[in-house]
Amino acid sequence: MKRELLKFCWDYVNERARRLKQSNDDLQESLDSETKNSTGDKHETGRAMVQLEQEKLAQQVQELEKTREILKKINIERKSETVGAGCLVKTSFADYFISISAGTYKYDEGMVYCISINAPIAQLLVDKKKGDSFVFNGNTHTILEVV
Repeated sequence: MKRELLKFCWDYVNERARRLKQSNDDLQESLDSETKNSTGDKHETGRAMVQLEQEKLAQQVQELEKTREILKKINIERKSETVGAGCLVKTSFADYFISISAGTYKYDEGMVYCISINAPIAQLLVDKKKGDSFVFNGNTHTILEVV
């Protein structure tokens, strides 16, 4: 199961990278057309807007690279009794894969939330083990299994 979850996370990251590249290509095309077709203040404003968007995109690419580095470090073969990165945690509330924030992995028996180790609920789970309880949003939950 952890292998499928890790693949799901990598697919999420790769799709995000594809979308960012497409956005960058679109912005470059806009910048090129601004250069060819315009002169004056309107031209400069258009170029500035495109360049601002490119800067935002560059920040997103940097964040994506950090996410890739986190994924590279996840060892799904690691056996641990305590919750940490790469663990699948089954609780009385929901199941979590401590990795990156990649959304919900759905399968026949249910779903698993792929969450970052920095997520509030992950912070409550880290270093806990099977049988431990934690309070989240005012409700007490129990860790049923750490895989």
